[in-house]
Amino acid sequence: MTTGRMDAGAARERLRRWRLVLGGDPADGTGHALSGRDAAMDGTLTALYGQGERQGARGERAAGLGASAPSVARWLGDIRTYFPSSVVQVMQRDAVDRLGLATLLLEPEMLEAVEADVHLVGTLLSLNKAMPERTKETARAVVRKVVEDLEKRLADRTRATLTGALDRSARVSRPRHHDIDWNRTVAANLRHYLPAHRTVVPERLIGYGRASRSVRKEVVLCVDQSGSMAASVVYASVFGAVLASMRSIATRLIVFDTAVADLTDRLDDPVDVLFGTRLGGGTDINRALAHCQERITRPAETVVVLISDLYEGGVRDEMLKRVAAMKAAGVAFVALLALSDEGTPAYDREHAAALAALDVPAFACTPDLFPEVMAAAIEKRPLPIPEAG
Repeated sequence: MTTGRMDAGAARERLRRWRLVLGGDPADGTGHALSGRDAAMDGTLTALYGQGERQGARGERAAGLGASAPSVARWLGDIRTYFPSSVVQVMQRDAVDRLGLATLLLEPEMLEAVEADVHLVGTLLSLNKAMPERTKETARAVVRKVVEDLEKRLADRTRATLTGALDRSARVSRPRHHDIDWNRTVAANLRHYLPAHRTVVPERLIGYGRASRSVRKEVVLCVDQSGSMAASVVYASVFGAVLASMRSIATRLIVFDTAVADLTDRLDDPVDVLFGTRLGGGTDINRALAHCQERITRPAETVVVLISDLYEGGVRDEMLKRVAAMKAAGVAFVALLALSDEGTPAYDREHAAALAALDVPAFACTPDLFPEVMAAAIEKRPLPIPEAG
């Protein structure tokens, strides 16, 4: 093929792509017509985002995707045909947000057509109280699929990371050779340095212990279940179940809005945990932390993880006093603005600054980073706080 033909082909491909992006308005300037698969793909995009918009009864613009179950079910099937899973999930979220299709998810047929992800689970949980009985079994199946996928992705690494942290946190003074913590041993014996031999005489060995089968650490997950925290609630439930499966960690899961609910007895099944939450409503962090504080029996061996955007509807000063008191007693306190892949959400910056003044930095955490954060808290070392993007 000549260079000219190659250039012409590349130009047509650029026009095609721009046409799909711009939506075919006469002012888009491409003048490019679509056919076949491209035209069908463009139709699915237009129904949600663009030219398929029509004039409403009062002259306002309304999206072109009709909000009836059959048409939406067809559309859901089409987008799964033309786009990868990650794009499908974004388009589903946009359809719920832009077109108010959440109530259609109460239909079992609709649930069977969607691409399940964390955000869909959050939407279903917010609709839980309005969900008819005939839909609940399908909804639980959708939620269970997402939960099982998350467990496959996160469980093994979480257990391995935290098992290592538990082993390292159990220091012994007469370790076997392969259990010696050389960094700490050298640091503890620097006064025994022999300049002539350029070496340190390790009079005192410090080693890694091996975590026993008894409970060594206690973890309290205190999770804000206000509507903005939906994805965090899903991930926290999965991690709570993983931690609860570890014999050396006693795990408690507390969820809260203006009331507090202890879901610890459901941790063997994160799906039950999720259907025990009630997304939405206000927030009373102080009341939730009071509930957690009252149940701490071994503060020096306890990690409290507050997952919240910190918009406090309770008593702010009391909340901060509780955090300070727990830290003074030896509790390792972690504040996460979100536990999700979405980055840092909107949050109360004043409260975040007040926590930072107590040496409790508040930051957003991805699910992949969470095991490292927990390991650092267990070992009482600095948390691996991600750099602000």
